[in-house]
Amino acid sequence: MTIEKAARFRALHTAPPLLLPNCWDAASAAVIADAGAAAVATTSAGVAWSLGRPDGDRLDRDAAIALVERVAHAVDVPVTADMESGFGATPKDVAETLAAVAEAGAVGVNIEDADTATPGVLRPIADQAERLAAAREGAGPDLFINARIDIYLAGIGDPETRLEAVIERASAYAAAGANGIFVPGVADADTIANLVQAILLPLNVMAGPGAPAPSALASLGVARISLGPQLASAAYAAARRATVSLLESDSYDAVEGGIDFATMQTLLDRP
Repeated sequence: MTIEKAARFRALHTAPPLLLPNCWDAASAAVIADAGAAAVATTSAGVAWSLGRPDGDRLDRDAAIALVERVAHAVDVPVTADMESGFGATPKDVAETLAAVAEAGAVGVNIEDADTATPGVLRPIADQAERLAAAREGAGPDLFINARIDIYLAGIGDPETRLEAVIERASAYAAAGANGIFVPGVADADTIANLVQAILLPLNVMAGPGAPAPSALASLGVARISLGPQLASAAYAAARRATVSLLESDSYDAVEGGIDFATMQTLLDRP
């Protein structure tokens, strides 16, 4: 991690919002950066799938860190890494993970509060705050910690009290050293506006079909918009369509329009 890139990444969390297409390997990162993205984010689901594992803390930490290093080497823009819940059972483990992420060249990280050992359950607020404080210690002062709150994504609790529950967690996570708050699973404009007003840190939402357009989210005050695993899913869907076309339609039409070989070679021909 360089101080210059870290400062550049922090500065992107202002108006207009930071638009983050999520990559899953070095090649997809290079394509995204070449298309004009100001920064590149990894998606834990896409990374896990590309390495032959399901999402949800099922990937080995060393493999995840190695992928971050390859992505950071493939692009000149800032990189933020989705590190699931921190790849560790203890706060000390999370601190070690964050130190490794910074060493690998990323300038930001996502840490989620879901307890993957118990689907549909979040870690107690105090426990997650302790993990985030350890993450800050391991990361140092410059790496951007985006604290993810999965209440809406997992449909946890009474719908009438979810907003209040998210705000409570956001306050605790900010006190623990988070730089931003990520609330995936929310697409209602009024709810997003309320979150922006109540949370003092930059708000990140995961958007896609059915969500307000980026311009509409910008007008609500959202600081960061990411696609999560959807770009990887779309790429895998394209691979499926092309395969079905080859096997069943006596056609090569599905592979038309791909990025040409020479361009891909150039994007990845780095020292």
